Amino acid sequence: MTVCTADPTQHVIELAELDREGKPLRGFARLEPALGSRRDRLVFAMNAGMFDDRGLPIGLYVEQGRELQSLNQRGGTGNFYMKPNGVFYGDDSGWHIATASAFAARRTGGIHFATQSGPMLVKDGRYNAAFDENGPSRYIRNGVCVDGEGRAFFAISNAPVSFGKFARLFRDRLNCPNALYLDGTVSSLWETKAGRRDAGAPIGPIVVVMQKR
Repeated sequence: MTVCTADPTQHVIELAELDREGKPLRGFARLEPALGSRRDRLVFAMNAGMFDDRGLPIGLYVEQGRELQSLNQRGGTGNFYMKPNGVFYGDDSGWHIATASAFAARRTGGIHFATQSGPMLVKDGRYNAAFDENGPSRYIRNGVCVDGEGRAFFAISNAPVSFGKFARLFRDRLNCPNALYLDGTVSSLWETKAGRRDAGAPIGPIVVVMQKR
């Protein structure tokens, strides 16, 4: 597993979806020019949730305080609709992960960014009940959690992994009470210090972690 850490004392988190012409980025190659002069502050970037055929988010998406896609609480098939799904978001008090229903009920603070995906890997310290300990479904996967100190950990597997094994990383190694699955198969990472920039299948929204000024 590769784990990248965002520390609120050192970093800011943003989301990116479209280039300067309003077209979906679909990958890191087009993210780089979109960052412009801020490119030097990039720490890492990762695909940030599930998307449709156009590369647009299928769940809640808030970028720079603007809600561009509303919360999706409909039923359906596929990982996104496996309950509970959840939201990774930032507000005036920090970074958080909540189930979609809990997010819908919140009443405080402006949202700086938010991305909805699913399923929740860990909820209130418990693994998702839908997971086997190490089931037969194995993919390259990525996800995010927030620990008790407010740090966000973004993980991507280096080899195909089951949901159960991936969930254990977040709870047992990273000590996070809640963790959210972001996606699989298309999972991609751009980590500047490690010199890594994946260029695989097209992706949707991208989470961008920047060094504070």
